Formats: sequence, structure tokens, C-alpha cells
Amino acid sequence: MISIIESVLFPRVKINKALLADKLQKKTIVITGGSFGIGEQLCCQLSEIDCHLILVARTKEKLQQIQQELQNKPATIHLFSADLSDELQLDQFILYLQKYTVDIVINNAGKSICRSTMKSLDRFHDFQRTMQLNYFAPVKLCLALIPQLINNKGHFINVSAVNVLLAPTAYWAAYQASKAAFDQWLRCAEAELLIKGVTVSTAYLPLVKTRMIEPTQAYQYAPTMSREQAADHICQLIIDQKASYKPWWTLSGQLLSILFARSWVKLMQSYLKNKSNGRD
Repeated sequence: MISIIESVLFPRVKINKALLADKLQKKTIVITGGSFGIGEQLCCQLSEIDCHLILVARTKEKLQQIQQELQNKPATIHLFSADLSDELQLDQFILYLQKYTVDIVINNAGKSICRSTMKSLDRFHDFQRTMQLNYFAPVKLCLALIPQLINNKGHFINVSAVNVLLAPTAYWAAYQASKAAFDQWLRCAEAELLIKGVTVSTAYLPLVKTRMIEPTQAYQYAPTMSREQAADHICQLIIDQKASYKPWWTLSGQLLSILFARSWVKLMQSYLKNKSNGRD
């Protein structure tokens, strides 16, 4: 049953591999969060093209494993191990990128936290960590690479979440606020970047079946998009250079979020009360 629902909610997109190869031939693509999930899948798909991939992630061993597995592919793969939420390591990565000519940046790295506000009263660091990686890091990276992207008429792709377009949800304050912050920043900067010849795209993805959602028990049986599908949608943004990808049902969700905003809050209240009573 779940697979049927998933096929309806997340229909597959067929990628024209020849067009994708034409877009990326000899180009340099930076992928943040490149060691697992969507980033790893993107690397696998783009490695079939004669391009230059620069992967950055915290887990050096996993990056090296990916590089080894793909060593016979047409793409050239370079690695940089860094925690982009650490400003010093981020600065080192930015300095490293200055020796290349970057054409495309895929901002995929992110940190997710699902925690009740009542359980976060002494955990301000949760909000600091999500803002550092999901907002401040991509802003600083983008600012540093804008000159290169302008020179190369490049492309900045942000991997976001469809949740930032919908009604806010309990337990997700740290994550949704940080993702919404960068989404808003990029939309504010978009017109200026477009004038300079830099294409800006955002992939507003639904739940994607990666290790990021594994700790959240409620998501174990929820409909999810596969990481292959997510990577395909990002590849399609590279091809058609549209401003965004959104699931087909997003507009309906946005309208409902506006029309029934207070009803949604009451529904969450009821759910949280029942959940709390169930523990008693």
C-alpha cells in the first residue's frame, strides 16, 4: 500500500542523460554533504559524465570509499573532509576551492533535529547547530563563490525541504527555522544573482529515505521519496534550470496551510495531548 501511495505522491522523472552530460561536460561541481544519502547518490549519477566533482563531508573514510568505488568512471573526483558547521573548517574549504573554477554548487549538507520545545529548554545548542550548518554555512559558502559563479555563468542549487513552504510542525522548530532562513536568504539574493548571470534553483524535497530520518520513529511507515528520485529531480534542475522543484501537491498544501492555520494548531494540540496521555 505504501509503495502505491509513494508512486502517486512522488512520480518518477525520466532524465535525459545526453542533455545532462552536455550541461556538465568538463564542468566543476561542488556537492556538500557528499558522503551519504542524496549527496552520495548524486555523485554516483554524475560520475558517469566527464566532469569534475568536489565532494565535501565530515566522514573522510566514507568519501574515500566513494572515490575508490567510482575510480573507473569518467568523472574526476576530489575530496575535502570538513565539518561545515565549524567556521574554521568552512574557511579552509573555501580557501581550497579558490584553486578551482567552480561552475555549479549543490548545497546538500544539512542537520535535522526533531525535539519538543519543552525538552529543549536547556539545549540552546540544538538551535545553534542547525542554524550554523543549515543557514550560516551555505550563506558564507555562497558569498565566497559568487565571483566564480558570475564569471562562469554558474548555477547554485539548494536542496531544501517542502516543509518550509507549509504550516510549521511541532517538534521541528530548530530544523524548520534554519532551513526556512536559508530559503528566504536565497530568494532575497536571487534577483541580484540572476542579473549577474547566475542561475538559482531550489529542490523542495519531501521526506527522502536516508539515514537522516531514521531516528524519527513516526517516519518509519511514512511515504518517502527514494534518494535516487531526489537525485533525479536535482539533475533535472541542472538540465532545465528552473527556479524550483516542488512535489505536485505542494500548492494545495500551501493553500490549506493558510486557510486552516489555526485548525492545524488545534489539531497538533490534540495530537500532543493524546500522546502525552498515552504515556501516563
